[in-house]
Amino acid sequence: MGAAGCALLLGLLAAGGAGGAHAQWGGPGTSLHLPSILRGRCAEYLALVAPQLRDKNCTAIWEAFKMVLDKDPCSVLPSDYDLFMNLSRHSIPRDKSLFWENNQFLVTSYAENTRRFMPLQDVLYGRSGDLLNWCRQKNASGLDYQSCPTSEDCEDNAVNSFWKRASMQYSKDSSGVIHVMLNGSEPTGAYPVKGFFADFEVPYFQKDKITRIEIWVMHEIGGPKVESCGEGSVKILEERLKTMGFQYSCIDDYLPVKLLQCVDHSTHPDCAFNSS
Repeated sequence: MGAAGCALLLGLLAAGGAGGAHAQWGGPGTSLHLPSILRGRCAEYLALVAPQLRDKNCTAIWEAFKMVLDKDPCSVLPSDYDLFMNLSRHSIPRDKSLFWENNQFLVTSYAENTRRFMPLQDVLYGRSGDLLNWCRQKNASGLDYQSCPTSEDCEDNAVNSFWKRASMQYSKDSSGVIHVMLNGSEPTGAYPVKGFFADFEVPYFQKDKITRIEIWVMHEIGGPKVESCGEGSVKILEERLKTMGFQYSCIDDYLPVKLLQCVDHSTHPDCAFNSS
């Protein structure tokens, strides 16, 4: 996922108010107006992004999602989202899947609301939970708006399990040419060997549906080039895909994406392109 970034970004969000003297968990609390946001995102997606899916029932999708909110905040499993996933999943256009690690907002910008690609956060079930947080109170009914567990608090928390389940579904439904955008400026390495992409997406690739895999290692404008194709953790990913029997290629600083990066850094030397 590509979905590791979604979970990590929750730690940066203030929605729901993570502060307070009695915060029990390490993460921010449930996002304010969660029911309205989820139902609204569903209605907007069906009306404006994918009107061909308008027969889907946003109320039923919310009710299926809401079932996990009755569970202990550290006892939510990926399978608890099965009904939600079955109601909200839909086909992903061939050659349009875009997986990622450590560059969620660049991926979102480049995908341009499904016009170019359809990453996890741009399918209906991914859009529903994108950048949100949620959990039940530890010893009471009702949502906890003060804090929610992170993966450090407990592995089987509601948000972590959601993205595991969503990642597995997204991977299974992807076909054709698979694209993967990695951050070659990430200090810990472009391809986390333990992460959502490594653990809950790559293992669920359907070999009979995939023609090849194309990796883009992007470096931040003005940032360090920690890893590139054939180096470090990227090489580990390449060798893993080869062992799995996939055809793959790797491109450093894929030009269409780099041009997008340079929109905000037009005078930087990294964006001085040779016109000849």
